[in-house]
Formats: sequence, C-alpha cells, structure tokens
Amino acid sequence: MRIGFLQLRPKFGAVKQNVRKAVSLLSRVSDAVIVLPELFNTGYLFRNADELASLAEKVPGGYTTSEMKKVAKCNNLHIIFGIAQKAKKKYFNSAAYVSPKGKVSVYQKVHLFDREKLFFTRGKSLKIISIGEAKFGIFICFDWSFPEVARVLMLQGAQVLCHPSNLILPYGQDAMKMRCIENGVFAITANRIGTERRGTMSLTFTGGSQIVDPRGEVLVSAGDRSESLKVVEIDIERANDKNITSNNNIVEDRVPVLYSCIARKKIR
Repeated sequence: MRIGFLQLRPKFGAVKQNVRKAVSLLSRVSDAVIVLPELFNTGYLFRNADELASLAEKVPGGYTTSEMKKVAKCNNLHIIFGIAQKAKKKYFNSAAYVSPKGKVSVYQKVHLFDREKLFFTRGKSLKIISIGEAKFGIFICFDWSFPEVARVLMLQGAQVLCHPSNLILPYGQDAMKMRCIENGVFAITANRIGTERRGTMSLTFTGGSQIVDPRGEVLVSAGDRSESLKVVEIDIERANDKNITSNNNIVEDRVPVLYSCIARKKIR
C-alpha cells in the first residue's frame, strides 16, 4: 500500500488559490492514500467568528470537497484533508476523507487547541475509515497530546493514524513516534510550514511532516521550509503484529482493570 503526505504553505483566506495549488501537486501522484494539513484551504489564525463563518464550507457540497473529489477520482487517490466545516449553524475543525469513488467521511476535532475554543465546536466521536482491507484512524493536530485517542483507534482496528496538523509546539512530531510504538501502527503527520500573521497575532508552523512505522522509525520526512509531497510503500501487515518480544504483546499484556481512572474528568 502507498501512503503519503502533502506539506503546504497556505495563504490565509485564499481558499481557491490554496486548493488549486494542492490539486496541482496531487495530480503528480496516483494510487495512494495522501494526508494534507489541518485547515489547509483557509489558513489557521481566524480573528473572529465572522471570519470563520465566511470561510467555512459544508462537507460534502462545498468547493474544497468537490475539488478534492475530482482529483481523487482522476488519480485513484484516497485524500484526507483539514477543513473548517459548517454544519447546522456550528463550525468544526474537521478532517474530511474522499475516495476515488466519491465517498466522503468526516472527523470533527475533539481536542481544541488554544484560540480554537473561541470559534469551533468540539467533536464528539473518533473516526475509523476502511480503505480496501486496511483501516485508518483520523485525528487532528493537538489530538496527538492525548495518548488515549491513538490507543482507542488502534483497539478499534486502525493500522494507520492519519494526522492532519498545524503543529507549532516543538515536540509533536517526536510524540507521534511514541504513539506508533505504543500501538504498533503507522502514522502519517501532514504539517504546514510558514509564519501566519494576522494583526497582532503570529504563529510559526514547524513543518517536519513524516511517516512513521510501527517501531517508531521515520520512513520519510520533510523539512521546515519547503512544500513537499512524499509517498512511500508500506506493508500494512506490519501493523497487525503487536508482539514486542516472544513473551510480550502490547494488546494482550494490557491490564484494563487498572486503567479506569483515565476516564475520570478530574485528577484525584
């Protein structure tokens, strides 16, 4: 199976320009699963709710999803991309999946980061999608900071974690290596690059998009300054082997009765 990422430098608010660039780059590859960054079509630093409302789109039915469906069909691609989603008078920081046959599925970000809490509604469920015989779990950027998310997705069958991101903290990429080791899965982190300035606000994104294998080894990665499209061939069966030694298995060796405090809201 071929999996990859498209690392981009979006221009805030330039939806059509950002989407056209992504489509042009995606047109260079075929027969693969490709992950794009969080909010790749709009940019990240919304100044207010009205600005978000003007740029958010319905999924499906909006311009961005329609364009992604076209390139997915033409190039036999499975595409996962970040988008500001408008749904029932609410706005979600979402990741949409489109298949070559036009199937659309959506994950709405559960763990909102910093100012995202001002404008976005928190998602309420996790997402697994099936691509052929493989299962892909989707989560977005700051979701990486909650190891429970990756563990639940793995226990639900995910063999690959898809991670659209706008990472600014310096250790998100390293943490994803541990998510892979902990769960015996592959992971695709698609980050963005560049500095986004909106009035007095400024954020610099760390790039470093990567594909990691079930032992935490980086199969391919990008730098922090250039847009990059990279694809690798993986053996999905490696994610089905949960053995660490001949006597240890990361699923069978769990002791769930001891972990109930994880679900408590507050620390005792």
